[in-house]
Amino acid sequence: MSEIASGYLVGFFFWLSISFGCLGILMIQHLTGGHWGFGIRRPLESAAKTLPLMLVLFIPIVLLSHDIYPWAHDVEAAQLGDKAKYYLNMPFFTGRAVGYFLLWTAMAFILSKWSIEQDKTNSVDSAIDVAQKCRNISGPGILICALTITLASFDWIMSLDPHWYSTIFGILTIGGCLLNSFAFMIIILSQIGNREGMKGYIGSKHFHDLGKLLLACVMLWGYFNLSQLLIIWSGNLPEETIWFIRRRSGGWQYVGPALIALHFAVPFFLLLSRALKKKPTILASVAGFLMVMRLVDLFWLIQPQFNGGVIAPMAVVSTIVSVGVIGAIWLGLFFKFLSGNPLLPVRDPYIQKEAIVHGNH
Repeated sequence: MSEIASGYLVGFFFWLSISFGCLGILMIQHLTGGHWGFGIRRPLESAAKTLPLMLVLFIPIVLLSHDIYPWAHDVEAAQLGDKAKYYLNMPFFTGRAVGYFLLWTAMAFILSKWSIEQDKTNSVDSAIDVAQKCRNISGPGILICALTITLASFDWIMSLDPHWYSTIFGILTIGGCLLNSFAFMIIILSQIGNREGMKGYIGSKHFHDLGKLLLACVMLWGYFNLSQLLIIWSGNLPEETIWFIRRRSGGWQYVGPALIALHFAVPFFLLLSRALKKKPTILASVAGFLMVMRLVDLFWLIQPQFNGGVIAPMAVVSTIVSVGVIGAIWLGLFFKFLSGNPLLPVRDPYIQKEAIVHGNH
């Protein structure tokens, strides 16, 4: 049963990372402005609004907690310190998860509601007022999201080994969410960029900017992982080094080098090309490849805790099935939200001019 449960956790977190990452990017875009976010504003909002679905899909993780988390068993819980026992228990674990999702959902729907209201304004002043409201909530919202996803990563992934900890794990999770979300947005924009209402606004300049942001995320992923390795290596504490030792056998010893090559090195050199970043189809192919590598990375983060540290075929199958089933539901809801509103925030006073000027360059 643990193979199925762990596979479900991988699939769940893969799609959650897109929902959450898109919420974070949406807030960043509201704060910074810029034409790079003009074409993906509606897709970002649609993806963020799938967060209530992820709360529902979190229920199986709670129900299968005894097959996923060692601390959910009385024997293992008894070995934890008093502080850990107060934190790692099912009532508090479930309550924290509900709290995270409620906060994320509230921010996602408020920003989306105001953005749609902006499209209905009849004056520039009214549109500016709405944009200011979005900025006002996005500032503290980013801080809240950073804190809560850090705690969520501790709860849902790091606590798979309740004796192991990494001070950089939360930042590593945030970087992965942003990378996965930018990759997904590039794929979506490459598909809808030529639709009626998008032509004349979306051009190679937008894809080039998104490609640069994707490259930055690839570099951050490599930097954060190297930082975690150096911190644990320099400390050389048994309760920390066991994480890497567990990934040096059972087939996992090949996954780590593959991630270095395929999740970092290859995309890094490809995305250095200015010409590649300006070609939507090729850039979308690189983005799709990176999404596959994000799934492999999550598999590498989660699965070594199960099946005696060996790559189990059933765990692979369970992960693929979970990603497919959850993805079908997630994408159905995403496209439902996306089709319900105009594809462009045409009344935004800060980015409309930039988009028109740069769209075809």
